[in-house]
Amino acid sequence: MSNAPTRDDVLAAAKRLEGAVVRTPCLESRTLSELAGARVFVKFENLQFTASFKERGALNKLRMLSAAERERGVVAMSAGNHAQAVAHHASRLGIRSTLVMPRYTPNVKVEQTRRLGAEVVLAGDDLNAANDRANALAAERGLTFVHPYDDADVIAGAGTVALEMLEDHPDLDALVIPVGGGGLASGCALAAPGVALYGAEAERFPSMKQALAGAPIACGRDSVAEGIAVKRPGALTREILRAHAREMLLVSEIDLEEAVLLLLEVEKTVAEGAGAASLAAVLGHRALFAGRRVGVVLSGGNIDLLVLASIIERGLARSRRLVRLRVQLPDRPGALADATRILAEGGANVVEIHHERAFGRVPLKEAQVEFVVSTRGGEHLGEIRDALQRGGYEVGLPDS
Repeated sequence: MSNAPTRDDVLAAAKRLEGAVVRTPCLESRTLSELAGARVFVKFENLQFTASFKERGALNKLRMLSAAERERGVVAMSAGNHAQAVAHHASRLGIRSTLVMPRYTPNVKVEQTRRLGAEVVLAGDDLNAANDRANALAAERGLTFVHPYDDADVIAGAGTVALEMLEDHPDLDALVIPVGGGGLASGCALAAPGVALYGAEAERFPSMKQALAGAPIACGRDSVAEGIAVKRPGALTREILRAHAREMLLVSEIDLEEAVLLLLEVEKTVAEGAGAASLAAVLGHRALFAGRRVGVVLSGGNIDLLVLASIIERGLARSRRLVRLRVQLPDRPGALADATRILAEGGANVVEIHHERAFGRVPLKEAQVEFVVSTRGGEHLGEIRDALQRGGYEVGLPDS
């Protein structure tokens, strides 16, 4: 397929993929709908075998290869999800694969790609450098380059996400899709021409929004949504989105973190930063989607556990469920025990205690203690603080 893909190509891809990728559920979330002021339907692409939608485009491309191309093998570049998708389906089809990944790629994605049977080459600090190395390997070894997004067959495969969403919920009137290079959003735009389509980009990597506006592309250095941290959007994808997308919506790093935490807490499902971008966009632009039936694609769930742990802890702190209390105590036996008794009676669980005498600006015969406590939220925190003050203790909140 040398020209830009069409909806017919998406329909043909759906037949090629049938039975080979998971037909993931698309379910309405009552809680997320209440938070958003819209009816929110989540497409759980994190339930694919490699935990992302990338399997669809990768497999469609691999099944379109000639016998000679299969014999020589393929090469791809990716920050992780496309790499795992190509590695998995290439191994399954008996095709040798080489994956070029940036040096900063989370180790969990690198090791999983190797386990799936691919040769992994770490090169460069970003996707642009990895792309250059992958193209060089394709030329040196005669390999077919499987681009993660700017390829007609890959775009058509990705578009099957929207086909399934509309089969399950034909009255959706908006789709919100994470956008990095634009392959998923482009395919979905082709599959759902009568539905308003919005892209969700990380605020630090607004490359597609800038490209569509004809503006110079200027991006940040890092994002929790590394899967869509793309500085070079596709040429094919750009033109498809120029013709079919309503708007590229930007989401902040904090919004991305909070969307990951919401999906974990509300839907009991794990999303990576890029996978949560569409939900973050809906919650960050409530007026735009108010009262509408909105399909959001949870595009992937491959998140480093240390990153996830940090997001959880930071989210608990923002919601006042994990709090630091700075309490000034008289420096005498039993004072610390009395303060902890008040905390216990108030239902606060003490996580950490830092007891300070020598440092800090406190009177000689007093001590400053910093408690890290878990609470039920802001109202409960207020009750705990009041109880300590009634007990005669001066209480401060250093993070307020």
